[in-house]
Amino acid sequence: MKRAILLRFVAILMLALAVSSVFSYYFIGKNMLKSNRESMLNTIHVVDYSLNYDGDLQEQLSRLHEATMDENSRVTIIGEDGTVVADNEIEQVDSLENHLEREEVKEALRSGSGFATRNSESLGENMLYVAVHSKKGPYVVRMAVPYTNMLDYMILIFPVLLLGTGIAFAMSVVIAVRFTNTITTPLNEISREMEKVRSDNPSFTFKTYKYKELNVISATTMKMAEEIREHMDRLEKEKRIRQEFFSNASHELKTPITSVRGYAELLDQGFVTDEAVKKDFIARILKETDNMTNLINDILMISRLEAKEAEVTYSTVRMVPLLTEIFESVEPIAAEYQVTLHKECEPVSIEASAKQLRELIMNLVSNGIKYNHPGGNVWVEISARGTDMCVRVRDDGCGIRKEDQDRIFERFYRVDKGRSKKMGGTGLGLSIVKHIAEYYNGHIELESEPGKGSCFAVTIPGNQTKS
Repeated sequence: MKRAILLRFVAILMLALAVSSVFSYYFIGKNMLKSNRESMLNTIHVVDYSLNYDGDLQEQLSRLHEATMDENSRVTIIGEDGTVVADNEIEQVDSLENHLEREEVKEALRSGSGFATRNSESLGENMLYVAVHSKKGPYVVRMAVPYTNMLDYMILIFPVLLLGTGIAFAMSVVIAVRFTNTITTPLNEISREMEKVRSDNPSFTFKTYKYKELNVISATTMKMAEEIREHMDRLEKEKRIRQEFFSNASHELKTPITSVRGYAELLDQGFVTDEAVKKDFIARILKETDNMTNLINDILMISRLEAKEAEVTYSTVRMVPLLTEIFESVEPIAAEYQVTLHKECEPVSIEASAKQLRELIMNLVSNGIKYNHPGGNVWVEISARGTDMCVRVRDDGCGIRKEDQDRIFERFYRVDKGRSKKMGGTGLGLSIVKHIAEYYNGHIELESEPGKGSCFAVTIPGNQTKS
């Protein structure tokens, strides 16, 4: 990458230098030609000032040329009628043709000064002509110097421009190398840091770079690494939950199956002859099969809720009759555990599944009863908060420790495994509550203190109405 950047930079630089050199050659050559014209004009003015037009112009011009001018220059005095009066190169000026039609002479007579470049017939080479209309008499003073074309001037300045271009190129290459390093060095550092992703617990350290785009890359890499770490932690947690789920599910199914098999073998082998005992064994087998059925149904319900594939029949659910029905169902259990039930329900209706809402509230109330003490209480409050419905189930039972509250909604997680076994159930109740709430884009909050009880608050968004 460094080589590619450097080569492209140098290529662009070479192109820029070539274009700038061409323009420099052209404009500098043009300026030099202009400077030469101005210098020749000044010389002509000096000649014009020095000449005595009443004397011998040929002799004066020859002396003046020898004393002050370059030998390659040529000065000609031309009358206004185009007749050549004097010329420092040619003594027999009578042999020269009339110069009235010469471009520089016509321009000088018209505007005071004139310029032209052409081949001299008398000298046989290209010349640059500059002519000025004399202020002292009816004459045109013309000066000529050898001139091929503008390339002559460009050749003169080529060594200087070549030296300048070389120095500029060398300096630009040094700058290009340093500039390339300011890009590639941070990229290499970022690349080395990103290789740490392969490690189990990568820790990144990025510098603050000169260019904000590089800082964006490092910041994005840090963010991506954090997201990957969180994703890996989430996958690890899900893996652990799955392993615990399969372990717990197999255990929960294995226990009743073992009991059913034991009772069935005793009955099959004829060890039990008493009819009352047979009926008891059959009743236990039916109870265990009911437990297995409930467990499987709960597992399937959670799976469908997670996949959003639960078959839900929506209807307008009136919460007051629903809560009354739930209380009637759990009153025998509450009487068994000597727990008093209390309810406070606003006349709220919600578009949802009556079966799912019944399951949600039933699980919370059942837990409040089972994990309580004789003489305890369970309060159920249902209210509307704007368009949301809130269900609060509070008890004054044993409560939940802080370290268990984060895992209480996991499948098969039990705070007190010994007591939970005695209470019965599948260990999926609170997990079902959480999944039902999330199915409706709601959420559940828990407040609990050991020895003082727990409060579960479920909020379900929707279009509630007073019923």
